[in-house]
Amino acid sequence: MINTEREVRDVGAVVHAVRILRYLAASATSHGVATIARETAISPSSCFAILRTLTRLRFVAFDTTAKTYALGLGVAEIAAGFAGFGLAEAIHPDLDRLARKHGVPLVLWRVTGDGHLVAADRAHGGAVVRVDVPPGLRLPALLGAAGRCVAAALDLEPDELARRFAGLRWQSPPYFAQYCREVALARSRGWAIDAGNAYAGLHVVGAAIVDRAGRPRLAMSGIAIAGQHEPAALERLGDELGRVAATIGAALVPAAGLPVASAGETG
Repeated sequence: MINTEREVRDVGAVVHAVRILRYLAASATSHGVATIARETAISPSSCFAILRTLTRLRFVAFDTTAKTYALGLGVAEIAAGFAGFGLAEAIHPDLDRLARKHGVPLVLWRVTGDGHLVAADRAHGGAVVRVDVPPGLRLPALLGAAGRCVAAALDLEPDELARRFAGLRWQSPPYFAQYCREVALARSRGWAIDAGNAYAGLHVVGAAIVDRAGRPRLAMSGIAIAGQHEPAALERLGDELGRVAATIGAALVPAAGLPVASAGETG
């Protein structure tokens, strides 16, 4: 039998170039070839050749006096275009891919400074029977699956968590002790599930997107009608949501005055 499938392989030079750019982006100062090669685990000769190419393309700037490299204007030009359509649009391809792969509608939430989750985007994934979440819908920041992950990221004192929990409105309320256990589990594995607590008949899997300072800025939720998916399928969705959320969060640089779920409103 002839195997018509070809193994997809990454282009090594491209992978190395991206690794170099990411290293320089995370560095506060410029560096020489030897340091960059060592820290990125790229051979010095390959590292030098890639840096020389990136310099000609203006993605890297070379200091002729210090013989060091830093990010160049080419990166800023691309970033300017990226910033033009915002985070929600940048995340949408991942949202759509996950919705189609797992067969559930997905919602992207924005964590507000007044203690809410606001629906910022959604992807249906082709599901015929589904729950629709209108853009702009506001929910308490600590409610549901995504709310457990936001609570895990905020790492509130027990008394404060209990106060906020008391203000939440559930259709089938969990005990506070159960909620605390699920918040702790969300912290350890990167995602949470709400099995009909927030809304009867719905099993929701969620993950919070946390910036480099550890503050929750966004969240994602996959919404399944009870009985449509096996528990193992929802766990697979949770694992992938957690991985995608961590990847997105690693690219979010914290800014002063960044809004997070405050101690004020909860409902």
